[in-house]
Amino acid sequence: MQKGNIGVTTENIFPVIKKFLYSDHEIFLREMVSNAVDATQKLKTLKEKGDFKGELGDLTVHIALDTDKGTITISDRGIGMTEEEIDKYINQIAFSGVSDFLEKYKDNANNIIGHFGLGFYSSFMVSKKVEIITKSYKDGAKAVKWSCDGSPAFEIDDAERDSRGSDIILHIDDDCKEFLDKQKIEELLQKYCKFLPVPVAFGKKTEWKDGKQVETAEDHIINSVEPLWTKTPSTLKDEDYKSFYRTLYPMHDEPLFWIHLNVDYPFNLTGILYFPRIKSNLDITRNKIQLYCNQVFVTDQVEGIVPEFLTLLHGVIDSPDIPLNVSRSYLQSDREVKKISTYITKKVADRLKAIFNEDRKAYEQKWDDLKLFINYGILSEKDFYDRAKDFSLFKDTEGKYFTFEEYQKLIEPVQKDKDGTLVYLYATDKEEQYSYIKAAQDKGYSVLLFDGQLDVPAIQTFEQKFEKSRFTRVDSDIIDRLIVKEDAQKTSLSDGERDNLSAIFQSQVPQMEKSEFLVEVDALGEDARPVIITQNEWMRRMKEMSRYQSGMAFYGQMPDSFNMVLNSDHRLVKEVLSSLNTELSDTLKPIEAEIKGQEARLAALNQQTEKKKPEELTQAEKDDKANTQKAIDEQNEKKQSVLSGFAAKNAVVHQLIDLALLQNGMLKGEALDKFLKRSVDLIK
Repeated sequence: MQKGNIGVTTENIFPVIKKFLYSDHEIFLREMVSNAVDATQKLKTLKEKGDFKGELGDLTVHIALDTDKGTITISDRGIGMTEEEIDKYINQIAFSGVSDFLEKYKDNANNIIGHFGLGFYSSFMVSKKVEIITKSYKDGAKAVKWSCDGSPAFEIDDAERDSRGSDIILHIDDDCKEFLDKQKIEELLQKYCKFLPVPVAFGKKTEWKDGKQVETAEDHIINSVEPLWTKTPSTLKDEDYKSFYRTLYPMHDEPLFWIHLNVDYPFNLTGILYFPRIKSNLDITRNKIQLYCNQVFVTDQVEGIVPEFLTLLHGVIDSPDIPLNVSRSYLQSDREVKKISTYITKKVADRLKAIFNEDRKAYEQKWDDLKLFINYGILSEKDFYDRAKDFSLFKDTEGKYFTFEEYQKLIEPVQKDKDGTLVYLYATDKEEQYSYIKAAQDKGYSVLLFDGQLDVPAIQTFEQKFEKSRFTRVDSDIIDRLIVKEDAQKTSLSDGERDNLSAIFQSQVPQMEKSEFLVEVDALGEDARPVIITQNEWMRRMKEMSRYQSGMAFYGQMPDSFNMVLNSDHRLVKEVLSSLNTELSDTLKPIEAEIKGQEARLAALNQQTEKKKPEELTQAEKDDKANTQKAIDEQNEKKQSVLSGFAAKNAVVHQLIDLALLQNGMLKGEALDKFLKRSVDLIK
């Protein structure tokens, strides 16, 4: 028997491992099974080279759970170890000082294990004692047993083992009893070992017999040793890819299509990436790509390897060039990993372009699902627009699809304003904005449909990339001001009439939470609607972008600002003005005369004192100005009261306002009920 201490620079290695790897302690099973697979793969390599003459036989790795003894045993028939090899690979740990260990790696178990070669020692995260019974494949080798109780002290003794390979026996600690649960072990094996290249068995298969599930003699193999991504693409059919997708994501819809990655220079990378069917909600679809290293699961947090916009994809990436025990900071800084990221982006772009070129009609049918990926890439990846512009599409409100170049040629003859800027009109909801779309189409304009989650945020990029172009939502202004061809027609109303009309309608606009209305008067033509509500393009766009960019949250807090445009050419607006002049002329004349008189007096006072500094004004001059302004304010309030009183009793004013609100989906509750009753009364 040999006794000794493990070669470490600190006495308390195991308490440190236990404490600081505890949050990631489930990876112990991955490490143990991976070691067993490695030992098996090494034996297969020796056999291929002729260095091992014996029979390989059954190479299945077995995991056995004994709840009575409180043990988990991982058994393989790989190369095994001699006593000298145990001393070399198990007893000597290249371990730096404990202070460095704690300071640098305390938050990342994967990093600790990878950095210090502690894969085997992760077993002590869950074990109070670990035993190795092993026998080397070498001729004449004897079986040996190594044991350690969680202190640096170990023992090596002779043992009995019929065949080559190793049994790792973990005596599970009292505070880790959850790992003695069969369902828990099955779950971890499915997570980490589902695609290992050597069969891994856990327990026996079961069958339904005599009204209950009973074990059979056949091993329950938990993994697929040749997953789809390891196979040659030319040997696979569409159904193979779809079936594998269902294996990975049993509850998901069928994917749009997929990309089979297979490269061996300048790095090794295989995998299959699927485009899932998603139209919105970026967050719930993330972290579906599984990262493997030689078929061993590493993580599904792949932001450092896959460009951000492609984290929406599903599937598998496998690369031996990415360490099994890897930290996120490593992924973000490693040069090889960045090459992989660039390669994946190029491969995705090439695949999309090929599909577009091969079958444009099929591509167009998938566009509504695809555009979220494309727009996300355009927004988040600096150079992706240049790759994507050839296979990105615009869809108009008629359901027709265009490349960027095709659409530019379509609208160029009719949608340039008087300054030569090409104006792209768009709607976000075909039904809600129907009348605005119809008005634009009646002018001969085309309207795009931007109803995807990232359609509007992508506009800013399009405006930067397209030469002398701007995008405007079709309801952001009256039709003649969306694309200004010539100087606008001016209304024939006097300033006073415009002010009175604005005041009448402004007084009756309902108060809405987080909404503001500015009433203006314009000549829109006799056939245009009497009242139109529009919303400023720039302000609305800022508010929409604030949902996705935290630095723009300020805009999200601001109220929605709407313009209510009164059409002075429409007969109903003219009737309101005529009624106003008839009913209020005698009442308003003296008020307006008094306002004009007081405003003239204030102007004269200001002219007399314009050369004086504020501190040089006499008290009498200050009082005179203040009293005159007060008189103006009082008369304006009086005038406003008269106009409001008239408007409150005028059913047409209310009806026109409510019709405009109704058209924009803003008339609800009590206001909608009043509108319906008023409508019936007006019909009478």
